Amino acid sequence: MGKNKLKHFAEMETFTNVFQKATAMRGKWNEVFFQNNNPITLELGCGKGEYSLALARLYPERNFIGIDIKGARIWRGAKTALEEGLKNVCFLRAQIDHLPEYFEPNSVDEIWLTFSDPHPPLHEAKKRLTSPKFISIYRQVLKPTGIIHLKTDSSVLYEYTLEIIEELKLKIIYHSPDIYSGELFDKILAAKTYYENMHLKLGKTIKYVKFSL
Repeated sequence: MGKNKLKHFAEMETFTNVFQKATAMRGKWNEVFFQNNNPITLELGCGKGEYSLALARLYPERNFIGIDIKGARIWRGAKTALEEGLKNVCFLRAQIDHLPEYFEPNSVDEIWLTFSDPHPPLHEAKKRLTSPKFISIYRQVLKPTGIIHLKTDSSVLYEYTLEIIEELKLKIIYHSPDIYSGELFDKILAAKTYYENMHLKLGKTIKYVKFSL
């Protein structure tokens, strides 16, 4: 492990807005960290937390938790949040398939999947974050009215997600194969991650799906 990573991991131990595999926080996010009863949104596979931060800036009346297993990535988002004094966002280092260990049933209002790994080989479809396996996990923590957002550059993941929505008879709210081809459906879609900017420079189109369970 490089010196910078070791330094970042050590620094994260002092961050008040980072929780590492903290199952003790289950059912206590609003009370212990946010200290309010505002709705909770998760960004799964948040990387450096760019979307979590953008959401937190836009919606101070909501709470946001960025989740990733890569601690070195979370460090950047958490540090920025502390530097900006953002009190409505924090980060959890954990595996996504363990969500029910960290969140009670009916405790999450929204889930964002931003540029998730599309796992293009068909035999790896079960690893996609909109696969039936993960949809069943989201059901365990989302409220009945909860919303899932997918933003991706991958045609494979976009088309696959639409197929799963139809297969599982989920409710599609909106979808677009190219969100920047006209007026944006929602202002939050204008927020761009580092990887999204890279994709756009390569001429890729950005796709979006909004649906509920």
